[in-house]
Parts: sequence; C-alpha cells; structure tokens
Amino acid sequence: MEQTYFRKGFGLKAEVKPLIDAEYHSEIVHRVRARGYEDRFGDVTVRLAQEFGFCYGVDRAVDYAYETVHKFPDRTIYLVGEIIHNPHVNRRMTEMGIQFLYPDPDGEFDFAEVTDDDVVLLPAFGVTIDDFDRLKKIGCILVDTTCGSVLHVWKRVEGYARDGFTALIHGKYQHEESRATASQALKYPDGKYLIVRDMKEAMLVCDYIAKREGHMDAEAFKAHFAEKCSEGFDPDRDLEQVGVANQTTMLANESLAIGGQVRIAMIERFGEESIDEHYRSFGTICSATQERQDAVKEMMAEPPDMMIVIGGYNSSNTNHLAHMCREYTTTYHVEDAACIDTEAGTIRHKPELAADHPESIETDWIPEGPFSLGVTAGASTPNNKIGEAVIRILKIRGIEPELGAPTVVPE
Repeated sequence: MEQTYFRKGFGLKAEVKPLIDAEYHSEIVHRVRARGYEDRFGDVTVRLAQEFGFCYGVDRAVDYAYETVHKFPDRTIYLVGEIIHNPHVNRRMTEMGIQFLYPDPDGEFDFAEVTDDDVVLLPAFGVTIDDFDRLKKIGCILVDTTCGSVLHVWKRVEGYARDGFTALIHGKYQHEESRATASQALKYPDGKYLIVRDMKEAMLVCDYIAKREGHMDAEAFKAHFAEKCSEGFDPDRDLEQVGVANQTTMLANESLAIGGQVRIAMIERFGEESIDEHYRSFGTICSATQERQDAVKEMMAEPPDMMIVIGGYNSSNTNHLAHMCREYTTTYHVEDAACIDTEAGTIRHKPELAADHPESIETDWIPEGPFSLGVTAGASTPNNKIGEAVIRILKIRGIEPELGAPTVVPE
C-alpha cells in the first residue's frame, strides 16, 4: 500500500540544499554576521540583531516543500494556505508549480479539486483537525510541515481538554495557527476553547472569572467572544477550570503576563489552596520567537538611529518585532526589500501593529550625516531579502558596498 502521510521529509535535503542556498543566501548578511553583527559601509553603521530571519521550523517547512517538488515531479501539488507568512517565499512556491488553496472569509477551505492522486502540503502553522480529516478521506499524499513548537502547544491544549479544562489561547482568532490550535480541544466531546487577542481582552475574562465589580454579564460575554470560542461556550460553566496556551508567534512577555493574570483571578475566585484544581499554565513559548524578541531587546539597550524590520505584513512574529522596535527608535516594517525604491528614494511600510493597517510612503526618511541602521527580520524572512533591503538603503545613500573586502572609513 502506498504511504500517504509524510512528516519527516524524503531524505532529499542534500539534493535541494544547493538550490535553497543559492536562492536565499546573502553575502552582505554573511559578512555583517561574521564581523560581530556590526559593520560599516561609508558613513552607515549596519547592526544586525543577533537572532533574526528563518527559524528552524520555517527552515524545515521550506526544505520539505522543495523536497516534495523534487520527489513528485509528475503530480499536482497543493498547499493549504501559505507555507509561511512571507510573500517572496510564497511566490517561489508558485513558481515551482505548487498550487495554493486559500480559505474563504470564514476560514474554510474547499478541497473539491483535490484528488487521491495529488500531493497536499500542510503549512508550518498546521491545519485544523477537520481539514486534516477531510484530506485524509480524499486519500491524497499529505506532507506535513507543521512546526514542532506548534505541535507542542497542540499537545498541551489536547491535554487540557482531556482533563476537562477550557483552553484559553492568547492569539489572533483568524490566524491559521490559532484556528488549528483551538481545534485540538475538540478532540474530546466536552472540549472547550476561548481565544483572547491581548491583555485588554484577557482582563475581560479575568474580571468575569473573579466576579469583579463591573464585569460583563453572561450574554454580553458570549456576544463579545462569539467568534472566538467553541460552540455552546458558557462562561459560568467553562471558566471554572482554565489552562492557558498561546499562538507561538505572539509577544512572549504578554503571553506570560496573561497567564499570570488568569492565575490571580482564579485565586480571587477559588482561593490559593484550590488553584491547581482550577488553573494550569502552559510553558509553550516558542524558543525562536523568544530569541528574536530577546535579541531586539538587547539591541535596544543602545538603540540604532533607524530600524528596518523585514517580513510579511500578515506575519504575527514580524509585526511584534516591529512593535517592540517602535518603542525605542524610528522603525519601518517592510514586507519585502522591494518596498525600498532606489529610484525614487522612498520607502513603503506598515506603520502600525495591525496586519491590515494600510501602508504609508515616506520620502525624507534616511537620516542626514552618519547614522546607525538596525536590522531584524521575522522568522519567515530569508537572508537574501534581508541583504537586499540593506543594499537598497545603502544605494539610496550613494554607497556601493564591495563585499569581497572590508569597507575602510577614514577616522
């Protein structure tokens, strides 16, 4: 019988590595990193965050996609959603012949065109239990690139549901990962979940749990969280036992703080001696997300004059990196190096945290005189796009870096 589910690749990493390296390598990124994450080009000091760009999970997902094309050259290959949230990488998937299956406005996928002779790639964010089961029934070959950190959260959420705890998930309810994570609670008939976007929304839940003065009544609570909870959610019943989890790309410190506030609310309601019966914590912070956020925080001990953050506008971890940087210095979040126009000297960027916030175009944005340029990128951004962004900025400044030798700057 033909094997139809693959999670560990096809043993073709050595075959596809030269192609991936050629497409995603950047000489200037390699040089700056090799020189202690800081180098000078003319009167511009370029500083790289010490953790940036592709994480292990993304690296693995991209590898598997390339291996899949190599393994099945004569089959139709579909991808559920986007492999990762990076426009350049997803364009390359299309150029390789992979066909994208996009959800409708309600987040539902139509698999009607998929046959048992086709190959379907599951993205790094994972898919819901329902989508996975529907694809299995079709009988197509499934190549699962779901990130290990995401699987770790799934295991925790499933455990909560098994033990009768509601999964309180810090995440964006429309995000593929949060939808997939929430679905894990539904493996059990009485499994429940509730998704909160931020601390403000989490405090609505905490106030309800602790029955604090001015808290929402049950109907107002249900109306507010109508799209963010499991079917039939009853706050009076389903908030008595809560386990906290998180979308892996959220701000780690906020996820931890939300967990802490839920614990405080449970103590107010049920007492310290009963806390273990009503509250469970998560321990599901993604190490790659944490490392990139920590690297930005370390860089901001001495903020650069200007910060460029590169990554998809719908990339949660990239948006949070940009949000962190804005608290310290002038920051431009660009989804791709092409947002920096070397002819016009302009930059097209997203100035706010929300993924759907409109772009702005700046003209006089590069500082006069010597300045330091900080650079970081989301976990889905390849090095070639990071390097191209730096080169475009230097070009606007009139600097053509000679990458074969160090730049000598007169004292």
